[in-house]
Amino acid sequence: MSTVPASADAPKPLTPALLQLLDHPAVREIPRPRQIFVNRNTRMSEIEVVGFDMDYTLGTYRLRRIEELSYEMTLARLISVVGYPKGLASLTYDHAFVMRGLVVDKDYGNLFKSDRFNHVGRCYHGRQPLDPKVWRKLYRDTKFRVAAPRFAWIDTLFALPEAALYAQIIELLESKGQAIDYAKLYEDIRHAIDEVHRDGTLKARILARIEDFVAPDPELGPALHKLRSSGKKLFLLTNSLLDYTDSVMSHVLDGRLPEYPSWRNYFDVIVVGAQKPRFFSERTPFFETSGAGGAGGAGAGAAAPEPADSLERGKVYEGGNLVDFERLLKISGDRILYVGDHIYGDILRSKKSSLWRTCMIVEELESELVYTEAHADEIRQLAASEMLRARLDDALSQRKLQLNLLDKRLAKGDVSAEAERRDQKLELEKLRRAAKELDTEIETLANRVENGANKNWGLLFKEGNENSRFGEQIEDYACLYTSRVSNFLAYSPMQYFRAPRAAMAHERAHAKLAPLGDDRL
Repeated sequence: MSTVPASADAPKPLTPALLQLLDHPAVREIPRPRQIFVNRNTRMSEIEVVGFDMDYTLGTYRLRRIEELSYEMTLARLISVVGYPKGLASLTYDHAFVMRGLVVDKDYGNLFKSDRFNHVGRCYHGRQPLDPKVWRKLYRDTKFRVAAPRFAWIDTLFALPEAALYAQIIELLESKGQAIDYAKLYEDIRHAIDEVHRDGTLKARILARIEDFVAPDPELGPALHKLRSSGKKLFLLTNSLLDYTDSVMSHVLDGRLPEYPSWRNYFDVIVVGAQKPRFFSERTPFFETSGAGGAGGAGAGAAAPEPADSLERGKVYEGGNLVDFERLLKISGDRILYVGDHIYGDILRSKKSSLWRTCMIVEELESELVYTEAHADEIRQLAASEMLRARLDDALSQRKLQLNLLDKRLAKGDVSAEAERRDQKLELEKLRRAAKELDTEIETLANRVENGANKNWGLLFKEGNENSRFGEQIEDYACLYTSRVSNFLAYSPMQYFRAPRAAMAHERAHAKLAPLGDDRL
């Protein structure tokens, strides 16, 4: 028994009373798919203002339906306006083929997924897996920059239909022996999809049957009310114009709570037509708008409206910029939390241009967590096998070193080393067989886990053993991330969101594994 006295500063064990308190039903476990995850410590008690994007944030869409509509309207425009072959009309949207975080190579007609180091792990030409020898030469043997004009990053849910259409058109036209200008094809698709958004035809179709495309979250109103009741101001900052914003927000919030007959009652400031990411970098003025005829409601021939010199509750503003927003609101920096779904427009630009705290809405997170929890045993087995493989590598290296030393002794005429060398050689062969068997086991497990999530691209947030590029961007730029805004309802408005303690590789604890047994050898 140790005779060393306990330090007066040593942490004391939890008392039975405290343990009982932690077991109280009020301290409940939130299901992981509905949790808010933390990259940077965020004290909600210090947040005075919470802002929200609308599309895919407050306004949650029925994803498959709106993606199919966007796909069909874009394809129709490519055929009727741009002049693409009418035979393309037979194409149908394949939502399972695409996910956020893919990269389009406009020079070669490829789609690929990379990890946080831009190390490409999967690549398709059209919808066919590209020969590994080809894509390794393009993306591993040659240095490239994903930010170069040659590449387009599929980082929003809006962009999924265009990626699917790009791959399917390439597959169909090349199957007929037609040559394709891959860059022009992508730009034609991009322009067509922009036009169906810009000319209002897509939004008109959505609003004509809004209940088919927009799915109200019954917990959204209570979540916003909870934030407001704690004394926080709320604002809406969206690129959509007022007519569309009013229809969507009315559908998801009007009359949900008796305290808020209209969606506008939830917000202290409403800004539409914000033109993010320009909102964070340019000095466009705010204009009061009624939604008729653009900013200020001015029709043709009317005098240009005056820039707004205040942001008042009950009014709606268009345009604007970060600097004037903070000045007029008289609140700035990290006392503002902004919640959005777009890495570049909502999260990255706001982090680079301001001190705002950020929360990213990643709708796919919910289904991915459901999947990984259902396959937790396989994922743990995969991790354990990979650690065992690392130990085998170490053992192999040691055996090779010993053999090298014994070979040198033999070369010097030391015949006594022959028997020991023979034994070491046998042990080395056992280790090599074990490593080969373990490689097969790891490959089988990894394919089962990742292909079960998405047979083409694997898990959204991973690429092999590393975070995917998409996952890394979330980790770098989002203070918080979660699957839906209403997840805030499960937390106190004064919550201290604590990030896990950061650890470098040399600080991470290593799991204890049993010694290498003969059954592995």
